[in-house]
Amino acid sequence: MISYEQLNEQNHQIVELSNVLSYLFQDRAMCDTDTCCDLFFRYMEKVNEHMELVDSNLYGPLLAQHENDIKNTARNFMSGGQEIRHILKHYQKKWCKNKKQQLLVGRGYEEFLRETNDMFGMVLDRIQLETERLYPLIREITGDTRHAA
Repeated sequence: MISYEQLNEQNHQIVELSNVLSYLFQDRAMCDTDTCCDLFFRYMEKVNEHMELVDSNLYGPLLAQHENDIKNTARNFMSGGQEIRHILKHYQKKWCKNKKQQLLVGRGYEEFLRETNDMFGMVLDRIQLETERLYPLIREITGDTRHAA
């Protein structure tokens, strides 16, 4: 079973990492440090783990409902998740050397910073939507205030 506490803890870790990384990335020299790269790849791992957990476990009860509004909410979250994964994959191809866990900032620091901040913002928006819309809807439908799935 997946608890709301577990989901919220994952969200908290993602938010915390994105805030720290946003701060560190303001200094170009930080982008090349092992510590910053480790944090960044931990961030990406946490986001991917969370997306997988949500996608594979939370939509079933919503899709089983007869009300189209509820089904559409689940479908919107599912398609949003696919879009986020697509953007993350494209971002990683462009800016990451995954095997060595390095960031490939090079001479494109301003572009890297802009795209990174956009990605962080997109993930933070998704977390907010989950917290404000998805989790309450699942609670309402299942009647379980402790477990999402």
